[in-house]
Amino acid sequence: QSGNGGKMTRSTKRWLGAAVVVAIAAGLAYANFAFRKDTGKEVTVEGVQTRDLTAIVTASGKIQAKRTVNISADNMGRVTQLSVEEGDRVKRGQFLMQIDPRNLASAVQSGQAGQQAARSQLEQQRLAILTARDNLDLSRAELKRQEELWSQQLTTRQALDQARNQVTVREAELRQREQDIRTQEQRIRQEGAALNQAQYNLSRARIESPIDGIVSRRNIEEGETVVIGTMNNAGTVLLTIADMSIIEAEVEVDETDIPSVRIGQVAKVTIDALPGKSYTGTVTEIGNSPIQTTTASSSAGQSATNFKVTVQLDETIDEVRPGFTCSAEIETARRSKAVAVPIQAMAVRDIIYDASGSIVRPPKQDGKKKAPTPTTPADLPEGQTRKETEGVFVLRDKNAEFVPVQTGIAGERYFEVLGGVKAGDQVITGPFNSVRDLQDGDAVRLGADAAKKKS
Repeated sequence: QSGNGGKMTRSTKRWLGAAVVVAIAAGLAYANFAFRKDTGKEVTVEGVQTRDLTAIVTASGKIQAKRTVNISADNMGRVTQLSVEEGDRVKRGQFLMQIDPRNLASAVQSGQAGQQAARSQLEQQRLAILTARDNLDLSRAELKRQEELWSQQLTTRQALDQARNQVTVREAELRQREQDIRTQEQRIRQEGAALNQAQYNLSRARIESPIDGIVSRRNIEEGETVVIGTMNNAGTVLLTIADMSIIEAEVEVDETDIPSVRIGQVAKVTIDALPGKSYTGTVTEIGNSPIQTTTASSSAGQSATNFKVTVQLDETIDEVRPGFTCSAEIETARRSKAVAVPIQAMAVRDIIYDASGSIVRPPKQDGKKKAPTPTTPADLPEGQTRKETEGVFVLRDKNAEFVPVQTGIAGERYFEVLGGVKAGDQVITGPFNSVRDLQDGDAVRLGADAAKKKS
């Protein structure tokens, strides 16, 4: 019995060994089948659809008032009264500050005294001209009498000539008095002009607001002395008042986006100091010259070239102040029901074209390696050319087929496609590493999640 038991044990071992070999072979066959089934890079796809797209140009800048007035002094003097602080709202005609008026008041008094003296002198000259006219009348009467006596030979020739000379002298004296009156009248007008200037200067010592607005800057303190401008030296800017009834966003737009920006385009403006709110506006001004910078990097040619674009807001904002940081999204184009592909699906590849302009595609993969793609123009067959092309990878028969596309406007997440693909095509969108390394004709397979969605 023990012998039989030993034989059965060896037989059983042989059967077990054969079963193990069969199982291993079956496992290898299944693994090889599964491997061949799942060859290719795992990718995700998205179906091409028609969408409503809006092209946006984004820029940042500052909030400014459309109208800003810098207030300077017309007269030098010490500030004796200052009634506003930076940030105060003021009305047109509201008192802002007072410059010491004593010197200006003295000039007015001097002008008034000078004008009164000139008028008094004019009165004296008017009395003198009356006397001159009387003297002329007497001289003419004497001449007439002498002429009558001369006709009767009752006077001498000397007396007649003396009477004539006296009339001439009196006429000249009268003309001189009349000229003195005209000169004095001119002097009175001159004194009046000087007095008006002195009175105007005195009135300018009291500074009032020329507009409604906000005191956005104050550069003077009470007790300081104001310096007026000269030809070579700018005067002190005492206050800056901004009219916030019309608000503008001055933003810097990159030179590559400027060609698509137009006057009248609609923009959405957000202000950093007022989170959670947005305001609509309209593009009203586009700079013709780039914004000049003075930084070291700009002098080395390393800074970006930007242009100033002004967006006028459609409403007033009570909380806003000049200088607030803001961002603007300018709507430069809009498309309805445009064929669109995701931005992440776009790729650029070196594609080989034949003499007719058709793409030379590699053979589809069947698990074997593709023939190496020529790397230099010298390696290309005659008539073929290599060109860098923008396009997308479309999933077709478990392969990635590169399709050149012509793009239109760029939305937030999608590009408008004007040709190359149509609605319903499955374009490869990821993963990023797969799309980056993907080549035309590569074998691909859908990820588990993508396969479920597609099924």
